Amino acid sequence: MRVFLWLGTIGFGGPVVHLALMEEEVVRRRQWIAIEEFLDLVGLTNLIPGPNSTELAMALGHRRAGWPGLVLGGACFILPAATITCTLAWLYVRFGGLPEVAPWLAALGPAVVGLMAGAVVRLARPAFARGAQVGIGVAVLMLALAGVDEVLLLIGGGVAGALAGSWTRASLMVVLAAGLSTMSIAAQAAGAPGADPSLWAVGLFFLKTGAVLYGSGYVLVALLQPLVDSYGWLSQAQLVDAVAAGQVTPGPVLTTATFVGFLLRGTGGAAVATAAIFLPAFLLVGGLGQVATRVRTWPPGRGFLHGVNAAAVALMVAVTITLARAVVIDAAGALIVVLGVGAALRGVSGGWIVLGGLVAGGLLRVLSL
Repeated sequence: MRVFLWLGTIGFGGPVVHLALMEEEVVRRRQWIAIEEFLDLVGLTNLIPGPNSTELAMALGHRRAGWPGLVLGGACFILPAATITCTLAWLYVRFGGLPEVAPWLAALGPAVVGLMAGAVVRLARPAFARGAQVGIGVAVLMLALAGVDEVLLLIGGGVAGALAGSWTRASLMVVLAAGLSTMSIAAQAAGAPGADPSLWAVGLFFLKTGAVLYGSGYVLVALLQPLVDSYGWLSQAQLVDAVAAGQVTPGPVLTTATFVGFLLRGTGGAAVATAAIFLPAFLLVGGLGQVATRVRTWPPGRGFLHGVNAAAVALMVAVTITLARAVVIDAAGALIVVLGVGAALRGVSGGWIVLGGLVAGGLLRVLSL
């Protein structure tokens, strides 16, 4: 508990920084496990849905102290970020709508767009390493921009990736077209929930999101976009600010869900959203370790993961385009996007990029006086 509370408190900079901190703490400093086993756990957590660095904290806790270690390790790594994010959400609700504060937030949107675009560029090469993955990505991007449900697109991309190894390219494209068209019809038939969600509805949404979250934590932004487009629970500006809150806090980026939950249903919504989005990770790390290890050596299983990764990056492209249309309204916003992309590609952490957006908003406010 002491180790992961500390790591959750100082873990600014995203999953890569988290992995480095954990390796330093549990391998080199405390020598709980060998480096080879640590790398095996990293591979396992990249194989299953959920936030990779948080799942690694759970896996290390399980290796050290069984199920109690898994639960406490994961919870202690999440708790600092969730607490800080909930506090930011309260401050946002209390002060964010005031005219004096709004100008300082004006540049956050372009900064988040730059951050997302930089992440897409970094992830595109490994995600689209094969021809089938490129085809899946293009199809998913087009259907996402047309409004097809993001979760269905992730599952469809995984199925197409699993089939790609044994089917011809022509057959693969037929399967993609038929499957994704069917899912589009199903998504449209499902309709959109009302604009006043219950705690139950909030919990179900984030439980579904946590169960299909493959790849980078930035994919979460794409999975949250339906809260604006389909559900009508948030405005685009609120989603952008929620993403920013998740970036400036330590620990897992998924505590963006804490912020969103607070906006929707107050403190109860924050608690339910946080518990729901992380619950699948707790269950998968504890119960599917052996199965996941075997899937990695099974060709259709590897293909499924390749397809999901391609779909996830395509969804990130779609949501980046959507965000850019909403928040980049002048030359200053475009310049902030360009600077954000450059900083992200140079390895600057998301938190610093978001803070840079805040500073830029302040400068724009001063210059406009």
